[in-house]
Amino acid sequence: AALGLAVAGLVVHPHGVLTNHAVRRLVDIALRPDRRAGTNRGATLRAGSARCAESSQGGLRILEWIPSQQLLVGTARFVWNSLWYVMLSELAPQSPEGAYVRPAPQLGSTAVIGWPASLPAVSGRYQVYLGNACPWCHRVGATLALRGLTCAVGVTRMADDPERASRGGWAFEASDPDPLCGAADLRQVYDRCTEGGAYRGRCTAPLLVDLQACTIISNESGDIVRMLNGLDVTDGGAAEGGGWVDLYPAALRAEIDETCGWVYKQINNGVYRAGFCTSQPAYEAAEADVHKGLRRADGLLASRRFLCGPTLTEADVRMLPTAVRFDGVYASLFRCGRRQIRSDYPHVNRWMKEVLELTGGGWFDLEAARGSYYRNLFPLNPGGIVPGGPSSEELGLVVGDEPLHDQAAFTWR
Repeated sequence: AALGLAVAGLVVHPHGVLTNHAVRRLVDIALRPDRRAGTNRGATLRAGSARCAESSQGGLRILEWIPSQQLLVGTARFVWNSLWYVMLSELAPQSPEGAYVRPAPQLGSTAVIGWPASLPAVSGRYQVYLGNACPWCHRVGATLALRGLTCAVGVTRMADDPERASRGGWAFEASDPDPLCGAADLRQVYDRCTEGGAYRGRCTAPLLVDLQACTIISNESGDIVRMLNGLDVTDGGAAEGGGWVDLYPAALRAEIDETCGWVYKQINNGVYRAGFCTSQPAYEAAEADVHKGLRRADGLLASRRFLCGPTLTEADVRMLPTAVRFDGVYASLFRCGRRQIRSDYPHVNRWMKEVLELTGGGWFDLEAARGSYYRNLFPLNPGGIVPGGPSSEELGLVVGDEPLHDQAAFTWR
């Protein structure tokens, strides 16, 4: 362990630095002659290794011959925690208290209410880039399905592959290529839509692009949902009975905004705050928030069909992606499993299955998402081992790919 530190040279820790002098001191301690036995440490190691080979296979078998594990454990813990902190801080920005702080959207505005007046409401001009694992992408896909816009707005589904992507985690598959410029990854789309061809910033999804103007409209999921709710295409679409589904009706906007606020803080972002924090107090606060939010939702849904009343709204669209991932991913990986939806929140469980049927199941694959979370968020799961369940079947989340048509479930305009 000490030699490994010497090779590393300097190991940065959030509370200090292990200097080269300290590393050399550890190496001296590890390799100096064993004065207590009056023998050379190297000879001791060779003899110990020979004896151990007779009784065990694999590994360095350090604990079988080391005189004291204090130095080994202390050094290993320090190095491991230091690397974990650095990697997690790069993945998820931290406050001084060790709480996860979600970066603000770089290309979008939270003041959006409808489709931008400067953009013609036509089919075939706009493209959204989505990824299966991402809950923020899922809410955009659900909005397209609920409003019957899947034939008016193009959808490109990307692979979550941070080793193939040059920035961020999204790359394109041959089966679903980029329609804008044949890009290999999402960064190239950002570059192509940026003046000068060199985008600076995070290359995140979902992403809404104007293919004709080769410009980015927004990469903020809340904005995109609101925009798509206002996109009543003039040259076709799936409007039923001459009207369009309205997920943000004027009469309910105040309640929808309030509900979306606490759902985001306590549930949508709450699970990420619990999973990406780096201190115990920050984790405990986030985990408590998650279940406070789920209890509140369960209480509301005990007496109403949807979060804001008898019809489905944007608030339901925003909460659904977190709900369908909760028992299968967040409960274990993000350490939020004190209670689970299928056993402890019966009204949320009923609501979740009903909303999933209305959006159609083709926007989310739980098994693929679980593999993505457990393999790609390696600071949280270094070994990359993916749990065996629970499966979609066990959670009752198997529904048809196409949305269920139920006019009574919606407000129409």
